Amino acid sequence: MTLKLSRLLEDIKPLEVIGDTDKNIIGVHSDSRKVEKDSLFVAVRGVTTDGHKYIPVVASTHVGAIVCEELPTSLEKGITYIKVADSAEALGLLASAWYGHPSTKLKLVGVTGTNGKTTTATLLYEMAKLEGYKAGLLSTVCNYIQDKAIPTTHTTPDPITLNELLAEMVEAGCDYAFMEVSSHAAQQHRIAGLKFKGAVFSNLTRDHLDYHGTVENYMNAKKMFFDMLPADAFALVNADDKAGAYMVQNTKAKVYTYSLRSDADFRCKILETRLDGTLLQLNGRDIEVGFTGRFNAYNLTAVYGASILTGFPEEEVAVNMSRLVPVAGRFQTFRSEDGVTAIVDYAHTPDALENVIQTIEEIRTPGQQLIVVCGCGGDRDRTKRPEMAAIAVKYATTAVFTSDNPRHESPEAILDDMVAGLEPGARYLRIADRAEAIRTAVMLSRPGDIILVAGKGHETYQIVGDVKHPFDDREEIKKRFALLN
Repeated sequence: MTLKLSRLLEDIKPLEVIGDTDKNIIGVHSDSRKVEKDSLFVAVRGVTTDGHKYIPVVASTHVGAIVCEELPTSLEKGITYIKVADSAEALGLLASAWYGHPSTKLKLVGVTGTNGKTTTATLLYEMAKLEGYKAGLLSTVCNYIQDKAIPTTHTTPDPITLNELLAEMVEAGCDYAFMEVSSHAAQQHRIAGLKFKGAVFSNLTRDHLDYHGTVENYMNAKKMFFDMLPADAFALVNADDKAGAYMVQNTKAKVYTYSLRSDADFRCKILETRLDGTLLQLNGRDIEVGFTGRFNAYNLTAVYGASILTGFPEEEVAVNMSRLVPVAGRFQTFRSEDGVTAIVDYAHTPDALENVIQTIEEIRTPGQQLIVVCGCGGDRDRTKRPEMAAIAVKYATTAVFTSDNPRHESPEAILDDMVAGLEPGARYLRIADRAEAIRTAVMLSRPGDIILVAGKGHETYQIVGDVKHPFDDREEIKKRFALLN
């Protein structure tokens, strides 16, 4: 495949162009290691490295064109140099153009927020399939092109991978695509050039402060997604979250709301809660769903509203809500033969952990122990560590603090941060080995008790240093339950 450089540049607004634009380009890259003769390289300023420093290396490969924010002092003959104000944004626009603007050929809906992105996006994808349409999904757990699973590395892929996947969805005949939109993706312009039919906002609590610095910066990064929506799109926001109204202050999209507490376009009431499901009332309709917890009621209300706004008939949506099933690693339950229930959940922020535990508290009966296993990731926001520990100790009969993904930090140092603010006499154990922590929780349990293993959910690995070691909370639980029986 080749495209004229002049055609590619139609979507961006160069500040300066030096060289011939009437040349064929064979590919678009932001990774200098993938550049080849007659391709286009975009020098992006990343979190850990600046693509501009690789321009001399790229120039030696006889690359066709280089897009950058600062022109090099020495210009190589035969290379076209394009100066832009923001090369990250230009990359998104160029990637979309290279793949034929695939988002314009799909009904694309994005979901953002601190918690609930994966569940909401995945259930919308499942809803589309239940409605008889072909659909694609881009999520933290896995990417899907109809039923074809494609492993994922980021919540939102880089612009080139993202547009390539969307183009594959178009090629496969997909009508709809649903994706998680992370705050990083919005701020880094990974979604530049995409046309969305709609956007959903779930909630906002403190997270990713290691990257954004402040909650305000984090909130503004998510708001960027709504600021870019076109006038013919919809914006569906959680009216019960104070950040919901802020998200849509400057959007051109048509705004809708959903709520469990107040009047909204899509209103939900929880009528009955059990460990294996909930009876909800959605806009006056009683609907039995296979999900538990107030946080899932919010997710399902967002799914209900977004499904209707996307164009699915309300009557069919109501029926199909009962056919949806929980996402892997999201309040996923396991039960031993002697009646111990284990719940594996991705909750890795203070708010998410408290939501999950409060859901368990609504169902928990007198005499049932609650054993909570949780940790905090390394190289991430340290301020949430004592908060996570305090929440676990507040509700649990016994809390077991352990490793999550320690990355480049000492697991013991992370545990030190977690327990630093706990009151004397708090009931907790600290066991850095996660497998041993889960084994201990199972050994401490009695028939009828509940174990919550939080933080990693669907993940099938543990990151130590730069290496992903095989590890799955769900498999550990099943292994320990089998030994009990």
